[in-house]
Amino acid sequence: MAKFLALDKLKRLVDIIRFNGGLKGSFFQLYRTDDLKIGTLVGTDKFGNKYYENNMYFYGRNRWVDYNKLKNLNFDGSQVPGEWHRWLHYMTDDPPTKVQPVEHRWMVDHTENKSGTDQAYVPYSTTRPKVEAWVPPSNK
Repeated sequence: MAKFLALDKLKRLVDIIRFNGGLKGSFFQLYRTDDLKIGTLVGTDKFGNKYYENNMYFYGRNRWVDYNKLKNLNFDGSQVPGEWHRWLHYMTDDPPTKVQPVEHRWMVDHTENKSGTDQAYVPYSTTRPKVEAWVPPSNK
């Protein structure tokens, strides 16, 4: 009877709204990510990103990251460290909270991609250009 009246769907909607912090939190999450999901917290990285999993969703959508709220809308995929990237993209089933990744001497800490910001790397050339820019003639 409950399935016939779709009460299970209504209960699921209420659970999702509660999980995302009530109506205000749900609207904020929907504004930031265009998606409302419910899942179990698998872990948190050193940047404050939270990683969730819910196997009720279909494969490829059952693992996701909730980026740090301090980034507001300025988040992208380069803010996910390599060890969590492996787990998100199904390269391994064990998250870094269960199985620590192998650390080598030559490895450096993860940094996000700064393209499009004032901190972006812009190389400069020390050689003369092969093509020179056109300079319009002056009227004298």
